[in-house]
Amino acid sequence: MPPVATLPPGVMSLHVLPAEHHDRDWDAIIVPAGVKERLLAQALLQLRHGRRLSTLAGLPHGLIVLAGPPGTGKTTLARGLAQVAALALAKEGATTLVEINPHAFPSDMLGESQRNVTRLLTETVPEIAARRPFTVVLIDEVESFAVRRSTASFEANPVDVHRATDAVLLGIDEVAKNMPSVLFVTTTNFIEAVDEAFLSRADLVMRFALPDRDAIEQILASSLGELAAQS
Repeated sequence: MPPVATLPPGVMSLHVLPAEHHDRDWDAIIVPAGVKERLLAQALLQLRHGRRLSTLAGLPHGLIVLAGPPGTGKTTLARGLAQVAALALAKEGATTLVEINPHAFPSDMLGESQRNVTRLLTETVPEIAARRPFTVVLIDEVESFAVRRSTASFEANPVDVHRATDAVLLGIDEVAKNMPSVLFVTTTNFIEAVDEAFLSRADLVMRFALPDRDAIEQILASSLGELAAQS
């Protein structure tokens, strides 16, 4: 039996897209008209034209933030976005989807969180991105990765947490400058807890609410349709 490949620290999973098992994610989430089109347009702008855009002043950072309460489908939509973008880009090469676990980085050792984040963004992500033409990096619960420094208490949050957020910002800047075919898609349940400087780097911030009555009816109709097709 071949040995199981070990993922780099902080990386939960790696997928090569497009892949059939990611096909249903995009259609599974019901959102207001135009939301998916805008998300896909922004993703393709970065992935397909990032190298040209990186030569302009005020370069895009290749960063999308999806914000809203739990249960709004942000993570599923993010995975679906990676898949439909990969399908659109398939003739130009494959896409790597990298899922990051932000909770893997905080450490009780002074300076260790900062080093872990720096290693992820300056070594791990570039190394993975070099393997294929396009890369999507998914970071869930980004509020634990880029803590809002203006409201974080130095007594409740060690200096290391502040330094780690600094490292996130520097790392995002470096990836944007040196590897413009990388797209970060992040989710947060508490956008007020995300650092302001991180949000200011986002090319697109989309806020989601819990589904209204019309959306719930569409979700139920879709679910019943799937059950009927399986019976």
